[in-house]
Amino acid sequence: MARPNVNESSSKEEQLIEKLVSVRRVTKVVKGGKTLRFSALVVIGDGKGRVGYATGKAREVPEAVRKASDKAKKSMIRVPLREGRTLHHDVHARIGAGNVFLRSASPGTGVIAGGAMRAVFEALGLHDVVSKSVGSTNYHNTVRATIEALKSVSSPRHVANKLGKKLSEIVARRDTHGSSEKEQVTEKN
Repeated sequence: MARPNVNESSSKEEQLIEKLVSVRRVTKVVKGGKTLRFSALVVIGDGKGRVGYATGKAREVPEAVRKASDKAKKSMIRVPLREGRTLHHDVHARIGAGNVFLRSASPGTGVIAGGAMRAVFEALGLHDVVSKSVGSTNYHNTVRATIEALKSVSSPRHVANKLGKKLSEIVARRDTHGSSEKEQVTEKN
């Protein structure tokens, strides 16, 4: 019976990008006083289109981070990326009082995002994206809203299958729509 190679499994885990978004001190009031614990919010991704997030609580910070990263690895989702660098289309999501708007961007734009959203994009492997968070500044709601928005991203191949059309029709429509907008802008100037 062959033994599994330990180095293979550890090399897969080494490729994951782990971003610590926030660590909070949490106290619980009990009969004997207050018990101090830590809550950690972690985002994990492979930099190639997969990302997940989770929270973990423990008496020590490293243990809370480890618990959160283990949970995040189990909850990873796949997001289709355009040319491996940006989103296929603009998306919006709302969790609680937090609204998140994500827009695809041209090459060289970079990641225009703040705090928690930037951590999600870096772990996901997005290189060009413009984002805006409106409303709540709560890290948890912002990360959840960002992940929900990313879940709603669909590739042209998926849309073509859903509509029963050819991929070339969907991509051609997107390209002609984008060029007509550019022509209108140049006519105004």
